[in-house]
Amino acid sequence: MATDKAEVQRKIAQLCKKIDSFGLSDEDVYRVSSVRKLSGRRVTCAGILCATAAVLAVIVAAVAIGLGTGLIHPMTETLRRSPASSRYYRNSKFRPPVNCQICADIQEVDRVRNLKPDEFIARYAYTSRPVIVEDGAQNWTASEYFSFGYFKSVYKPDSPALLNEENKCQFFPYKTNFASLGEVFNMSEERANLEDGSEPWYIGWSNCDATAANDLRRHYERPYFFPAEVESSKTDWIFMGSPGYGAHLHIDAVGTPSWQAQVKGTKEWTLEPPPECYFECPHTLKVTVHPGEIIVLDTNNWFHKTLIIGDEMSITIGSEYD
Repeated sequence: MATDKAEVQRKIAQLCKKIDSFGLSDEDVYRVSSVRKLSGRRVTCAGILCATAAVLAVIVAAVAIGLGTGLIHPMTETLRRSPASSRYYRNSKFRPPVNCQICADIQEVDRVRNLKPDEFIARYAYTSRPVIVEDGAQNWTASEYFSFGYFKSVYKPDSPALLNEENKCQFFPYKTNFASLGEVFNMSEERANLEDGSEPWYIGWSNCDATAANDLRRHYERPYFFPAEVESSKTDWIFMGSPGYGAHLHIDAVGTPSWQAQVKGTKEWTLEPPPECYFECPHTLKVTVHPGEIIVLDTNNWFHKTLIIGDEMSITIGSEYD
């Protein structure tokens, strides 16, 4: 019992550290009904550490599930300011717990080449097992053409592509002050080219204009390891920006798995399993995606954040599939 208690105390210490990093208070933790029922009073991390091993284990699970279901939610100020935050918060709040077998045996993200379609289906496509396909963007011309200037030419001012983007699609400004994709392409040339002394930036958007899609797809194609029966979404997702920037930790609500190709630059991904899998799955996985590689990830089950590393602008493109 002493050993069990020590192990659970170690786990709760880790969880307390995570709670602190989210800026959550003891009252936020107490909002979880399971914690209130177990303790009968307001709890603190110090107080929890004095509990019995059995109670500790249940409280840890209760707090973890509370974090995962949105009863107490790790929402940063960045997330609060995002135009997509209300949809994210609404969906994550009611996110059903997942079967932790999806991540129980994963210690690192697989890296593969020459991935056969039948192997992709059997091992990765619908298992929530993340994978980096190192030769995923082979024979694409996107790395030669995709740039800030290229996208600016696709989304010209008052063009149907830009109007459709701003009226029908999604735009993610992250930590920038851009209100729309049109504003992005109106930034100064110095800032667009990431010149020394200019303000850094990172943005993302979905393309739902058919003409723009046809232009984009002249330079990339559906991943070669997709079998014929796998349907890729008609919506393209593009993310672009400066080294040192990226997306905050979040989980998606798109319903299907997705892939993202690193066209230019290098991006580090940090993956975390859902909080309800705290005891069964590795706490954090990190992987670096290089130009020409594709990461396949079920972003509905894995919390994830990204960081552009190196000196080059990052450009990625991807989509969901079913």
